[in-house]
Amino acid sequence: MTLKYDYDLFTIGAGSGGVRASRIAASFGARVAVAEERYYGGTCVNVGCVPKKMFVHASHFSEDFEDAAGFGWSVGQRDFNWQTLVKNKDAEILRLNGVYNQLLDAAGVVSFNGRATIVDEHTVHVNGQNVTAEYILIAVGGWPWMPDHSGMEHVITSNEVFHLKEFPQRILVAGGGYIATEFAGIFNGLGAETIQIYRSELFLRGFDEEIRLALADEMRKKGVDLRFNSPNIQRVDKSNGELVATLADGSTIRADQVLFATGRQPLTKNLGLENVNVALNQKGAIVVDEYSQTSTPNIYAVGDVTDRMNLTPVALAEGTAVANTLFNNNPTAPDYAHIPTAIFSQPSIGTVGLLEDEARAKYGDKIDLYRSKFRSLKHTITGRDEQTLMKLVVHAETDKVLGVHMLGPEAGEIIQGFAVALRAGATKAIFDSTIGIHPTLAEEFVTMRTKAT
Repeated sequence: MTLKYDYDLFTIGAGSGGVRASRIAASFGARVAVAEERYYGGTCVNVGCVPKKMFVHASHFSEDFEDAAGFGWSVGQRDFNWQTLVKNKDAEILRLNGVYNQLLDAAGVVSFNGRATIVDEHTVHVNGQNVTAEYILIAVGGWPWMPDHSGMEHVITSNEVFHLKEFPQRILVAGGGYIATEFAGIFNGLGAETIQIYRSELFLRGFDEEIRLALADEMRKKGVDLRFNSPNIQRVDKSNGELVATLADGSTIRADQVLFATGRQPLTKNLGLENVNVALNQKGAIVVDEYSQTSTPNIYAVGDVTDRMNLTPVALAEGTAVANTLFNNNPTAPDYAHIPTAIFSQPSIGTVGLLEDEARAKYGDKIDLYRSKFRSLKHTITGRDEQTLMKLVVHAETDKVLGVHMLGPEAGEIIQGFAVALRAGATKAIFDSTIGIHPTLAEEFVTMRTKAT
């Protein structure tokens, strides 16, 4: 019997979603191929969450050395070497690239190292040849966006920041999202004079307002120069070895490096989508239904290229769902409810469930709020005035916990467990009946008894 197509599934993009879908599909017996033009592991592994978390760890040591004194430690002369950090980061990323490649090989997935473009509904062109497949999965991710201003060749994005040859003693970070906020904390912690500008009145839109305000206070305490309601950068000039950013009001900011973290766009251009009937939205993202199917029935898309919820674990879930739908006779739609999120700011943010404003918009005055703000046990000795903020949003009639939000050390680690509780439908009474681990920050979530006004 002659098989109609070369493969059952051809995946374009070997990031988190693409690799997961390909591996799972192959485990169900599908003949699968993957094409990757850059690096295995996608944004997260190479220029996203993994190297960024490494940099976050590095940037904490400046405070750790200072805090050690209160606990009786004498820390000698210390010096930070940027090149050492970058070199060690590169070595780990290279190892992870190999791990992703090995995972595909072990699953029996054929890898093409090159750019793949779509020729028609069942054909892709890669490395000078046409390859056919019953299904095509697009998982090419996104790319940093920058405005088309004069001097943009002098600035960097979150792609280039991981490969800087020299550490900038002064850095200007433009943007108010989580990427900009995290890098402002990173460079400040590593010793750079750091300015973060944002055009609106408060950064991190989409997160709890109290948490956002508290983070702004803490970052300023740590030395980050936060400038909200700032005019946008209109041009960047290079002069006498430094960069001069000119803002819309004519004012200037001088720095050694300018980092634009002003958004990301789906990588749908020059993909060959004009050759098939794949619909895009106004942002250029691929439009999909609940099963990640595009307007062309045999073409699917997952991850950041769809601009749904741009998180690595979500892409993994979407990839798994596509494999189950197509090759396991189990149509699966990803569940986007109660997805926890962390921002590795300093201090960090962890959140899951409804924001206070979302809950009030949905349930009106049937909302109970619990809030606790305090200085952690560690800082009673270090003397550092860093506040932890924790919030619970509860439905007053059902007692169901609708949202859990935190600003403080290891917020992401703490929120992960509470995400399980929310998915299980835990009530405030269950929280109250849970015995806490003492002394920890996390126990505060099960000891809050007084409603906030």
